[in-house]
Amino acid sequence: MKYAAVTQRLATLGSEKWVIHDRARQLIASGKDVVELTIGEPDVATPDYLIETASAAMQQGRTAYSNGRGEDNLREVLAERYSQRLKRTITDQQILCFPGTQTALYAVMQGIAESGDEVLVGDPMYATYEGVIASSGATTVPVPLRPENDFRLSAADLEARVTEKTTAILMNTPHNPTGAVLTAQDIEDIAEVAVKHDLWLLVDEVYEELVFSDAIFVSPLVSEAIAERVIVVSSISKSHAAPGFRSGWCVGSEEFCGRLLPLSETMLFGNQPFIADMTAQAVSAPSPIAEGMVARFEARAHLLAERLHAESNLKVSLPKAGMFALVDVSATGMSGYDYAVDLLENAGVAVMPGSAFGETLVDWVRVALTTEDDLFVEGCDRMIKHANCHANPHASSSSNPTSSTNTINGE
Repeated sequence: MKYAAVTQRLATLGSEKWVIHDRARQLIASGKDVVELTIGEPDVATPDYLIETASAAMQQGRTAYSNGRGEDNLREVLAERYSQRLKRTITDQQILCFPGTQTALYAVMQGIAESGDEVLVGDPMYATYEGVIASSGATTVPVPLRPENDFRLSAADLEARVTEKTTAILMNTPHNPTGAVLTAQDIEDIAEVAVKHDLWLLVDEVYEELVFSDAIFVSPLVSEAIAERVIVVSSISKSHAAPGFRSGWCVGSEEFCGRLLPLSETMLFGNQPFIADMTAQAVSAPSPIAEGMVARFEARAHLLAERLHAESNLKVSLPKAGMFALVDVSATGMSGYDYAVDLLENAGVAVMPGSAFGETLVDWVRVALTTEDDLFVEGCDRMIKHANCHANPHASSSSNPTSSTNTINGE
């Protein structure tokens, strides 16, 4: 049978990146003692008032078809929210609603890139970005995010990789997995590159309400001068601890949204009305739970850094926002992938290998800050003990990369 080319383009860009997380879930299901520090699920439940809103909407019959743009009430609330934040008018015609940020990213990329194009994106990058770009037929051009620059995207590094095929820059601020937050100057410099080379700026802002105490979030949407080329995607998954409700949106120019509308209509005809009602309630005011998450995640990041720096040879890059911290494990003599495998199988701690997010993090792992305090401390204890056993990379046979990799794949 013949398959479409997209299946080949995406063949290695799906669940293979999550093999260690999946293995951890298997071990937990079998009764093994594993501290899971892999994915970014909020550490609190979806607020009751949002669930009650969605439930009441269903009881009131808000279960019919929507439309390609999304429910009017949600788009109106989002338009007001962005207008107030940006101090300029955003209309409801500048917003399209989707089931989550991932769907919004996919749809937008289909609208701005195609076969033969190149899309610049910071490396490391969120694990699905390569797939989103490849699905359009375009090519991902990684731009290294340098630890010495706090993993912030550099305009100079971007421009050095611009070619006649470049069509867009895919940005993420606050950034996953590094926790970096672009400054106003960073954004101004990047915008100059976009204008000079006539590029789209696609910006994932899903962590905008999870910014730590020593950083300030700035959206590229704030600049009216580049508004025609900026498209922002976001959702309530992180800010309101509602990832399972799959409710997101994109904000762009009226022309862009009008051009993308037939694609949205072809895909899904907007989000579900009862979820739209819940989302409108959520985004009509600042999240009541985001402040608490910020405090806990920031405290855990500092705890991780203090403990690992003082008691092991592992080094932590402190994030400025989000749900994760990066750990440099090169001193163990293992790659990030082999370290993550060995840590899971021999210490019962699950972390994500940095290589799942790009080549820049081959010697790093990503640690989720979303586990409750007692378990997080236990995870730190195990990581320290494990690291000290591997201070000499030849200390024990358990550090053999080949044996570890075979174990994780179930061979």
